[in-house]
Amino acid sequence: MKVLFHGHGFLPATENKLSMFRTFKILWRKNSKQWINWLVAWRIANFSERQFLYLLSFVVGIVSGLAALILKNLIHFVDERLTQWIAVDSISYLFLIYPFLGIVLTVFFVRFFIKDDIGHGVSKILYAISRQSSRIKPHNTWSSMVASSLTIGLGGSVGAEAPIVLTGASIGSNLARLFRLNYKYITLMVGCGAAGAIAGIFNAPIAGIVFTLEVLMLDLTMAFLIPLLISSVTAAVISYLFMGEEVLLRFMQIHPFSVDTVWFYIFLGLFTGMVGLYFTRMTMYLEKKFKTIHSWAVRLLIGGLLMGVLVFIFPPLWGEGYREIALIFNEKGFNLLNNSLFFSWKDSEYLILIFLAGILIFKVVAMVATTGSGGIGGIFAPTLFMGAIAGYFFALLFNISGKFDLPGNNFALAGMAGMMAAVMHAPLTAIFLTAEMTGGYDLFIPLIITSTVAYVTIMRFEPHSVYTKRLAQTGDLLTHHKDKTVLRMMNVRNLIETDFEVLPPNATLGDLVKAISRSHRNLYPVVDENGILKGMVKLSDVKNLIFEHELYGKVKVKDLMYMPEFFISPHDSMEIVAEKFETCGRYNLAVIEEGKYLGFISRAVAFSKYRKTVQDFSHE
Repeated sequence: MKVLFHGHGFLPATENKLSMFRTFKILWRKNSKQWINWLVAWRIANFSERQFLYLLSFVVGIVSGLAALILKNLIHFVDERLTQWIAVDSISYLFLIYPFLGIVLTVFFVRFFIKDDIGHGVSKILYAISRQSSRIKPHNTWSSMVASSLTIGLGGSVGAEAPIVLTGASIGSNLARLFRLNYKYITLMVGCGAAGAIAGIFNAPIAGIVFTLEVLMLDLTMAFLIPLLISSVTAAVISYLFMGEEVLLRFMQIHPFSVDTVWFYIFLGLFTGMVGLYFTRMTMYLEKKFKTIHSWAVRLLIGGLLMGVLVFIFPPLWGEGYREIALIFNEKGFNLLNNSLFFSWKDSEYLILIFLAGILIFKVVAMVATTGSGGIGGIFAPTLFMGAIAGYFFALLFNISGKFDLPGNNFALAGMAGMMAAVMHAPLTAIFLTAEMTGGYDLFIPLIITSTVAYVTIMRFEPHSVYTKRLAQTGDLLTHHKDKTVLRMMNVRNLIETDFEVLPPNATLGDLVKAISRSHRNLYPVVDENGILKGMVKLSDVKNLIFEHELYGKVKVKDLMYMPEFFISPHDSMEIVAEKFETCGRYNLAVIEEGKYLGFISRAVAFSKYRKTVQDFSHE
């Protein structure tokens, strides 16, 4: 082995290289820390808090908008190159191969390069806000983009929106942490990144803001609203500069809205609400089944093959599905049968209905097969796709009777809003995003009706959205419960009061009276020589004995004490503390760790700290 002279001896070359690497690593950390300190000092010296938040939200909007454009164009570029030469009137076995290949590449990229779970983007943001002080890992600024482009570009039946929202949120989180902002402003920048991603990918700034407020549950205050507006509009302008007036889906309203069709939109809301319930329940059920498969290779094989077979049978399940939605908008829904085994069914409306029903049933299966086997993508695009199919199916079902002439494209647009409202539990996001994304502003009334009815319908059966259901099941859903969030931000040990007069068990009544004269408390813990709490004496219980001077040397404290029924461990959460205060009705609770007395927590101090935390958390 080659050796190098080192100091007073010799070291192997490999050890020398490791030593150099460690030295470089230490110097890098030291220099980067100094650079960050300088950056923070520069920020404090040159900007007020509000000015800096506005500036940072502008930067987050630019970066997240560019990230959204890069991902969308990359996916579309790959998709076009893979499918443009396939004849529409023939099947292609490449629909069987491409999706499986995309999942294989994604799994190997994530498993051997990223080495982290990057799926379920929106749920990860909610978890980060709830449990990780809004801290999202730096690699999420790019890893989700690469992985989802591999999955979706090669035909995975998922959407790019959740990965790009996670990317935007990670950009906001890491920039805020770079400048050492506190929790509430890191959370704000997470929201700005998410809003910018939605605005950039759909060219829909209002929808970006509403999505952040409605799905991520950020507070609707002026302190939050202005930075969200800046990020969202900035990202939308970036999208406009690169794409012009083009939007992801262009809706040409050929059929005006008629008041006579209001009832049909109500029924469509009921229908999409039930389809949304099927989507939610089936997604959770299938994901649970995939998790029972412990081998990642077996999951990859089963999910990848299942995904490939479903895309081969139902080609509209390929990718995000926006191309198929555009066909429906242009009144060419029969072309959904292109490249399929059922191409000859195009002339029969009854057979087209059967084909559409198959898509509605198996889209969820294809989506979960994609993510369950290791592919990266979200439910956003699948939700919009199923909504458009559901609306088109609904209109066609009534039109077959010959008694109605419902415009399929109008109902497809409303179906998208209804499905989004049901699955995401976000009716406002559904209304504004659908209208902004497609330009279908003239159908606001049908969008509102369908979204509202769909949301009310699913809430009867399912209190949580797909995004929040996983977290609710594990007790990690705090973003939608501000009370729980504030309690989790409080630390039990910081509330412990120790200014109580402590007495030994063999102390006399006279000793107790002296302690009462020195103390402003009405509780007196009795603790032995090992610090173990033996009981406590309440002033109200002994006030009649205080004036019995002849008993001062005769009565022992151990004869007057009682062991509290309710007490707290310093390891308890504030939720448990609040619950005990509410249950027992006491004003003070003893804090005991392994039998040893630490102090008391009073209801008044806990409430004051809670109120202060709420004020810090409310951002006004």
